[in-house]
Amino acid sequence: MITKRILVGLALVAAYNLSFAQEDEGKVNPNSLMNIPAYEQLYRVRVWRIIDLKEKQNKGFFATGNEITKLVLNAVRSGELADIYAVDSLTTKKSKEAFYKDMVSQAGENFDEWNPTTDYYQGDKKSSNGKNYEALVDNKGKNPATSTNEWQETTSGKAVSFLPNEIYKITLQEDVIFDKRRSRLYYDMLAMGFSAFDQNTGTFKSIGWFKYKDLEKIFRNHPKDAIWFNRYNAAENKNYADAFLLRLFHGTIDQVENPDNERIQDTYQANGRPYKEAVWATEWEEMKMMEREHNLWEY
Repeated sequence: MITKRILVGLALVAAYNLSFAQEDEGKVNPNSLMNIPAYEQLYRVRVWRIIDLKEKQNKGFFATGNEITKLVLNAVRSGELADIYAVDSLTTKKSKEAFYKDMVSQAGENFDEWNPTTDYYQGDKKSSNGKNYEALVDNKGKNPATSTNEWQETTSGKAVSFLPNEIYKITLQEDVIFDKRRSRLYYDMLAMGFSAFDQNTGTFKSIGWFKYKDLEKIFRNHPKDAIWFNRYNAAENKNYADAFLLRLFHGTIDQVENPDNERIQDTYQANGRPYKEAVWATEWEEMKMMEREHNLWEY
């Protein structure tokens, strides 16, 4: 009797584990555009690439006055692109206020409040009702908000934000998946992080992360603005979404998922290796990926 109960219990456990495994295998990444089920994935690895928009191959996304960053900023401003994230895990949202705070490249300056009993001289700068004014002539008791002959509103002292052409570093997070049913390698783009070059520190400053699914929708909804520029044949200009799908960009591998969650450069630096070896390692990772794809075609 005991043996029979044990066998029944084991059978129930096995059935539960099987159903759980089947359910898990059918899951797909909620941020995925391609929705390839887990049971069809022979191979998958997550990769982070750095896309320098000033690089010649990437200039199609960064045409003067028609930068991809300009479209993204406009979409955030209008509210069409509502979900902003702090990091690439896409779990921690970032408020619009925090986004605009990180967009500041030069902090504003607070001038003293205008005082009707004080003598002011040409060139003096004062604040009134939240606006900054500069004295055009010497004056006293002339309200800057109404005395246009004595004062003019000035942008001096106001915070300066990054321009679209100053945000030229994109970090692309994607899953490289080999689909065993179709015997084909897919690049499933998941997220994009935008960074601006900060002249004050000489480093890049992260502005925010976005789901690629959301960005792809923006690209499709704005065909007149989301134009990848073909410098050799304008008749072959494409939508940003199609250009990314066709891999018409160059992105250097910055990180391949690993237990320590380290960038390639961090790994080499921690081991006291020179910077040039880390650069070679990024190219070597690209070669290994190509070789793995070639070998998987034989599957």
